[in-house]
Amino acid sequence: MTNHFLCLTDWTAAELDAIFALTKELKDKQKQGIAHPLLARKTLGMIFEKSSTRTRISFEVGMYQLGGHALFLSSSNTQLGRGEPIKDTARVMSRYVDGIMIRTFSQEGIEELARYADVPVINALTDSYHPCQVMADLFTVLEHKGSYKDQVYCWIGDGNNMAHSWINAAAVLGFELRVATPKGYEPDTSVIERAEQLGAKITYTNDPLQAAWGADVLNTDVWASMGQEQEQLQREKDFVGFQINAEVIDAADGDCLVLHCLPAHRGEEITDDVIEGRHSVVFDEAENRLHVQKAIMATLMNKE
Repeated sequence: MTNHFLCLTDWTAAELDAIFALTKELKDKQKQGIAHPLLARKTLGMIFEKSSTRTRISFEVGMYQLGGHALFLSSSNTQLGRGEPIKDTARVMSRYVDGIMIRTFSQEGIEELARYADVPVINALTDSYHPCQVMADLFTVLEHKGSYKDQVYCWIGDGNNMAHSWINAAAVLGFELRVATPKGYEPDTSVIERAEQLGAKITYTNDPLQAAWGADVLNTDVWASMGQEQEQLQREKDFVGFQINAEVIDAADGDCLVLHCLPAHRGEEITDDVIEGRHSVVFDEAENRLHVQKAIMATLMNKE
C-alpha cells in the first residue's frame, strides 16, 4: 500500500476493497451514534487552491467525527500563494500535521508535495484526477446494487479528471466501462494507454446512446470545469447531445443508477427530471464522500 492517495492506479483492488469495507463500518457507526475516534489528537492540513463545497465540508466534518482536527488553508492566506516552493511547504507542514489534503490544479504539483512530505497526502482533486469522488461513486453503487462488480458503467461528457479516474478505477477493479465524449474532448492518451496495459475493459465512443445502451450506471459532469469558464459557450455547442436525459435513461438498464459529482448545471449535462427522478442517487453519492474519505484518512493516518 502506498503512503499517499494520489491516483487510483497506485492502489490494488484488494486495498480499495478494504477501504470500502472500512467505509461501511464507519458509516454504520456514525448512523448508530457509535464513537469512532480513529484519528484522535491528529490533525489534517487542508490546502485549497480551487474552491469547494462538498470537499471542504466532508473532510472537515470527517476529521471531527474521527476525533481529529482539520485546518483550512487557501493559497491566498498561505505562502504558497506568494511563491513558496511546494517542497518547502511539504517539509514544513509535515512537522505540524499528521496528513495533508490538497485540492489544486497540477497533478505534478501534488506528486511533488507527496515526494517531499513525511505525512500522507490525499488528492482531493487535480485537473488530472478526482479519486476520492470516484471511490464515493463506487461505494454508492455497492450500497444500491449489492456490489460494484458485474455492472456496466457509462460515462457521458468531457474526458476530464472524472473520466480519467473512472478509467483508472476500471483498470484496477476490472469492471466494464464505456466512455462517450464529443470529438476533440477524449480522455488523455496516457491515461488510456496505462489502462490498456492493465487490461481494462473500456470502450471509447462519440455516441452517448451507444455507450448508454443497457448500462447499469450512468455518470456525467459539467461541460466546463473550473478553469474552463472561458470555454463555456464553445462547449455548449460541442456537447449538444451529451446529456443524461429521458432518452438516455430509456436506453440504459431499467434499474440503472444515475450519478453526478455535483454541482450540476441542470439543463446542460443532465436534465432536472433525471436528477430528481427515481434513478438518481446523486445525494447519497454526495453524502458518501464523507464516509469514504474518513476511511481513506483512517487507512493512511492510523497505521499503528
